[in-house]
Amino acid sequence: MTMSKHDVYNNSVIENFKFLKETDNIKKSYLNSIPLTRGMFLLPVSRMHLKDNNLIELLTSWRNENVHVYPTQFVATTSGTRKWMEHNLLNVLDRILFLVVDDTGQAIGHIGFNNCINSDMDFEIDNVIRGKSTEKSRGIFSEALKVMIEWARKLMTIESFSLRVMNDNYKAISFYKKNGFIEYSEIALIKTLEEGVVNYKQVINANSPDKVLLKMTLNLEESNMGSQMILTAGPSISQKEYVYAYDAVENGWNSNWSGYLSKFESEFAKYIGVKYAIATSSCTGALQIALMALDIGPGDEVIVPDQTWVATAKAVTYVGATPIFADIEFDTWSLSGVSVESLITSRTKAIIPVHMYGHPTRMDEIVDLATKYNLKIVEDAAPAIGAEWKGKRCGSFGHFAGFSFQGAKLMVTGEGGMLVTNDKVLYERAYKISDQGRNPSKVFWIDEKGVKFKMSNVQAAVGLAQLERINELIEFKRRIFSWYKEGLKDIPYISLNEEVEHARSIYWMSSILLNKTSPISRNDLIIALSRMNIDSRPVFPAISQYPIWAEKNDAQPIAKFIGDNGINLPSGVCLKREEVQYICKQIRIIFSA
Repeated sequence: MTMSKHDVYNNSVIENFKFLKETDNIKKSYLNSIPLTRGMFLLPVSRMHLKDNNLIELLTSWRNENVHVYPTQFVATTSGTRKWMEHNLLNVLDRILFLVVDDTGQAIGHIGFNNCINSDMDFEIDNVIRGKSTEKSRGIFSEALKVMIEWARKLMTIESFSLRVMNDNYKAISFYKKNGFIEYSEIALIKTLEEGVVNYKQVINANSPDKVLLKMTLNLEESNMGSQMILTAGPSISQKEYVYAYDAVENGWNSNWSGYLSKFESEFAKYIGVKYAIATSSCTGALQIALMALDIGPGDEVIVPDQTWVATAKAVTYVGATPIFADIEFDTWSLSGVSVESLITSRTKAIIPVHMYGHPTRMDEIVDLATKYNLKIVEDAAPAIGAEWKGKRCGSFGHFAGFSFQGAKLMVTGEGGMLVTNDKVLYERAYKISDQGRNPSKVFWIDEKGVKFKMSNVQAAVGLAQLERINELIEFKRRIFSWYKEGLKDIPYISLNEEVEHARSIYWMSSILLNKTSPISRNDLIIALSRMNIDSRPVFPAISQYPIWAEKNDAQPIAKFIGDNGINLPSGVCLKREEVQYICKQIRIIFSA
């Protein structure tokens, strides 16, 4: 079910590049563009450009003006450029080229990536050519290079950036050094003549090469780290989300009002491994619909974890039932089966396990308890899209499950959620409830209690695009946690929320727990990090302590300890390695002070 990190990387390169290169009209092309300052853009070269004779001629002239910087030094023709564009650019899976376009729509140069599928997960800067420069375009190529690199880092799990340049191309070398590239190695070239065309080829151990190709790599160590706040959360948004959302706005009305909704629901159910899905306005709404469909109401009790977001328990109160607060496990931060069993009474009707911060609950234990006591299971998988327990995805264990696409989650639609189930009868009940209790056999006829927690088609368009990128989003999160694990190892006062045996966490939030020997309190650590421009937040407290419940409760001990001593570190999908390294360094400094 899961893919290796290299397979995820390769697939994301192919899919992101393909989406941009297959565009066949100017509107989508500009929706796919990457904005620069001064009204300029990076416009991906796509299928539509094969018909652009003026562009073909311009690319041909640029190639011939700069022929000396290429290892193969032939005179280009327009027919040859068109063939190159189709066969050596558009049909190459790991290559992409962007036109640098000014504020009048005129191409003033190009820049791209090549050879991106490799075991090092390295992106090679390729085809950096400037056309006629103007006062307005001064400095735009430095910006274009940086923006293109940032764009790639936010969408794909890239480890490094490199380029190759002739060692006598002093102007280009100076440009790359100015933009953070450093010399890495030298590649010897010998001059050959093939059918009258000069071609410089790579050789090994040449004593007197005719030319040398420098390989340069981008220095990702940023000296100004900490000058801006590093936020706790944040999504990754690609051109696909822009295009789908625009299409939904332009065409998603009347007979097409639910096109993206239906596809999003269908694809989401397929991804989780269930038969049915209903898009909702929030996970809270999804949980409430689930409880209503299960006929849970006044006089009933539903067991929830004491350490979670309040919505888990509030959904229980919304149907008139009573939340009963169980403790969590110290290693998973998720619902404890032992605690659950100790709280079951004749009034207990359901259990809501929460896969906390993306770590799965030990669901076989919860399923066994539900079977033993004839209880329903509603999974709160709000933070755990793609998490797995023993190879099975969270959300596929219970009678229902709810997911969240709130703006800080792994997948986002701004606000929104999804209710899933494998049971056709329960699905039909939940669907009717979600549609205000409407009887489909009579127009506007309501004959059952219902709610309106619907997702819009525009939100679903964004959600579908996010879902199509889900593997790379999960890999981003898991990679971030691995950086924290490496950077914080051997600090005696903290532990990380690391996945246990049989679990595959998505690490929605990379979190640390201060132990009893810590010389600094959790709150003081948060304050100290904030002074260093590092955003963080306390983990959810033991929610049984809130004064909003009908009866006063004593907090469960493990939930309270973790709630009092846990911290969510910055975990946004687009977080950079150098940012995590800075955070880890500051934590070490704080503890050594």
